[in-house]
Amino acid sequence: MTLQGTKRKVTYVATYEILAFLFGTLGFFGFSDSSLERASALAVFGSLFAMSWNFAYNALFERWESKLITRGRGFGRRVLHAVGFEIGFLLVLMPAAAWWLEISYLHSFALNLGLNAFFLFYTFAFTWCFDRVFGLPASAQ
Repeated sequence: MTLQGTKRKVTYVATYEILAFLFGTLGFFGFSDSSLERASALAVFGSLFAMSWNFAYNALFERWESKLITRGRGFGRRVLHAVGFEIGFLLVLMPAAAWWLEISYLHSFALNLGLNAFFLFYTFAFTWCFDRVFGLPASAQ
């Protein structure tokens, strides 16, 4: 089954974020002294931001990708995709987590760095699995 365009992006983001919300809540709760409610609220914010960022980032990435001579998504391109997404996410979530969880910026940085390391591998694996199930987007074919 090949999925393309907006339907592909919405399916990707929705599926990715459902799982990410669960992992994010567990991470914020497990590695801070905050309550499950505060950790969940931050995970909701993170998921809402991530959905917006994911949609925009994938659109920009696919626009850039469509201009390349080499087609397909090899290891290097997948790493670039995952790292670029996570850097943008870290720049927003780190100060938000420090404020919301009432922790230092250093603690927030460490917490977010750990979550970003996890999500870097999660993003890589999820995107690879998604492409295996739904086929490559037109930009990579």
